[in-house]
Amino acid sequence: MAPKTRKSLSPWYTCEVCNVVLTQKDLSLHQDKSCPPPVEDWSHGFIRDKVLHSSLELFTATDSLKYLPKSEYDHLVFLSISAMQLCAMAVGEPVVITVRNKSAVKAVWPTAERSLVSVQMTKEALDLEWGSCEGLVTVGCLTRPVWPAHEISVGVTSSVDVPANISSLLHRKYKGKLLCAGNCVCIPYYGRTLCFKVERMAALDATNRVNALSKHLSDISLTETVAERCSTTLLRNSGGVEAFGLESGLGDTIVSERSPFCKIVECTKWNVVNAGKVDDKESRSRLCDVGGLESVITQVKELMDLALGTRKDKASLQGLKLTRGVLLYGPSGAGKTLVASALAADSGAFTLRIDGPKIFSKFFGETEARLKQCFVEARSKSPCVILLDEVDSLCSRHGERGGTDQERRVVATLLTLMDSLHVHQTDVMVLATSSKPDSVDPALRRPGRLDREVEVGVPSPDSRLDILCKLLAGVPHNVTQEQLVNISRAAHGFVGADLASLVSRGAMRAVKRVTEVTITNEDLLWAFTQVKPSAMREVLVEVPNVRWSDIGGQHELKLKLRQAVEWPLNHPDSFTRLGITAPRGVLMYGPPGCSKTMIAKALATEIILWVGSKPSKFCMALGHQSNLGCSLVEQVSGLTTLFVQGPELFSKWVGESERAVREVFRRARQVAPSIVFFDELDAIGGERSSSQGGGSNVQERVLAQLLTELDGVEPLGNVTVVGATNRPDRIDKALLRPGRLDRVIYVPLPDTSTRHEIFTLQLKKTPVTNDVNIEELVQRTEGYSGAEVLAVCHEAALKALEEDLMIRQVSRSHFLTALTLVTPRTPASLLRLYQDYLNS
Repeated sequence: MAPKTRKSLSPWYTCEVCNVVLTQKDLSLHQDKSCPPPVEDWSHGFIRDKVLHSSLELFTATDSLKYLPKSEYDHLVFLSISAMQLCAMAVGEPVVITVRNKSAVKAVWPTAERSLVSVQMTKEALDLEWGSCEGLVTVGCLTRPVWPAHEISVGVTSSVDVPANISSLLHRKYKGKLLCAGNCVCIPYYGRTLCFKVERMAALDATNRVNALSKHLSDISLTETVAERCSTTLLRNSGGVEAFGLESGLGDTIVSERSPFCKIVECTKWNVVNAGKVDDKESRSRLCDVGGLESVITQVKELMDLALGTRKDKASLQGLKLTRGVLLYGPSGAGKTLVASALAADSGAFTLRIDGPKIFSKFFGETEARLKQCFVEARSKSPCVILLDEVDSLCSRHGERGGTDQERRVVATLLTLMDSLHVHQTDVMVLATSSKPDSVDPALRRPGRLDREVEVGVPSPDSRLDILCKLLAGVPHNVTQEQLVNISRAAHGFVGADLASLVSRGAMRAVKRVTEVTITNEDLLWAFTQVKPSAMREVLVEVPNVRWSDIGGQHELKLKLRQAVEWPLNHPDSFTRLGITAPRGVLMYGPPGCSKTMIAKALATEIILWVGSKPSKFCMALGHQSNLGCSLVEQVSGLTTLFVQGPELFSKWVGESERAVREVFRRARQVAPSIVFFDELDAIGGERSSSQGGGSNVQERVLAQLLTELDGVEPLGNVTVVGATNRPDRIDKALLRPGRLDRVIYVPLPDTSTRHEIFTLQLKKTPVTNDVNIEELVQRTEGYSGAEVLAVCHEAALKALEEDLMIRQVSRSHFLTALTLVTPRTPASLLRLYQDYLNS
């Protein structure tokens, strides 16, 4: 009796509901969630109407192609044999590959790698056409006739000199290949790769095709064979005329049925346009290289798909007024130009860049003519993306920088051209960038022009981690993921350009070592001390290294400040669990010299965000880097502190004072979590009165702006306001209500224990004789403020130096003399005012 054998099953399954062919392993997923599979975002590979729908993958098994010339690797797409059979594809047959609405023709080749529905291509082919190996792909046979190409125009995508014989080199490499407008071609030339983009193709008409056939026949010799003359494998049913690169039918063909692809034949003419419309930086910009801007990319990509007509349901959008202008704004170095260039390259559309400062001309009317020519060219080469870099320099507000006649004419021209995009209904999209959006003419920002504004802000810790990973992807390094997390958490206020500079400086330090060039964590720690955050460049101050331990006493005050500032940031779940919100602001009031400002400085130093359940190892590592030569506590603090002196906000120009307040809070939100410290708050938050004086009106407008920022329409976010004043009775009551300055904390004169701590801290630095009794000094300084206690110590040291410049210790007599010179200066009336205010 023969042994029992397991009945073999076909690896493919035909769904009876939607009539698609899929693999057995995807059957359960198909039946549960995707039957029938969607037109755009499918979750598994399948074959429908002999077209393979799958995801693009990288082909690495080049060892199996040892019998093929390496020059052909990038012209192939690799499928499984069974998938080729189901799609009716022959080996070497040209097939159409579509990724993100951009199509190219490759020769299909069998492979046993990966799964049955895998679609694989080499890295060079992916980088050239689509810029990454991510995305859904369809592969199908050519269904419409392909005409031979009469003329092909390609544009240079790199800022290099093009050799004179480049046309013949391109013709030799791509002869027999199928191309269409928008495809990219490249050729190696003396160690570098020259890349070009197909801008326009013209097919042969009937007369030219007959002449081309005659030329082919006259060139035939007995030593030449078809296989030698053609660069691609002969396919089944190939006629003699097709072997020469011409279509077998020479009659007229209906234009609507012709394929967008044309075949490069012997008589095809190549025109190389060295226009430099897209610079080398843009040609290298790819979405897969952009980190931390996923939300921006998603928003703009949706708008671009609609404006460029790449959506499959574009017929249903007829009659709708689509968004054709987007303004990307944010701080310098955040990645506005990078993401705009990457989106333009990813769309597959022709890219036209207009630099604001470069387009101006000294000749009358030439600037406007250049602008018009750019938009005319964009409409003729649609779909097209116009990049308006630094649009604020091209279309600034009327009146700024003098508002010359030329600027007004340029603004009017640009507004007219933006309106014309809707009139002509062409597939043109405008991406504008600006680091100063308020300087852009408001007429350009209205709906119908740049009607969508997307902020490219300061990256969050997770975004900074993503950027660092992308920057280090192609660099040899041994930095662990945990170390990268710590760096991203500590790099507060760093934008993408700062992180790139951080990696670059770390790499330069690694190069200086004699050993192998590999970036280490120590290199990045060193670079962290050299790079300043761009997002805080305008407000970055050198905060003194003040710690809680440097402030004697005030333990209750320190605890309240930690509750108001540190706890909401490090323990947000606890506040959410109890249904409470974090305090918006804290007001410290008390007599002068009681360390209110010093406490604010300690806040900037001591409050460090935690990573997980413990302080950041990166912060602790920086704090103990003795070989770096500086203390880095203020640089790695988890909070940015903006110190604002009350009187410095006032300006003699109308509206500038309110604008200064807005700028302070805008910058604080941008680099949140942060602290805004207002010293002498009563100078700007004074109580409103009925006086009609000019100075009073300015103060009231500033106060109104401050109230709006604290609790207005735009939320504060992770911004905490800390104020200090000596006269709380003069502060407007609206500023002290809950929701603005929630916590009002009295900073009294130091008590006995506090004065004892102050003397103990100070006398650690000042050597004294044995007859100096701290308890006696504490008793004698009753009613002294903290600053006056320090003044006693300083005055005693000066008296000792008056006696002998070489003296080594300060004696009791010097302190007694200092006590007679430094007396309490806080009047009893002010203390009663504080007590009455505390009791009210």
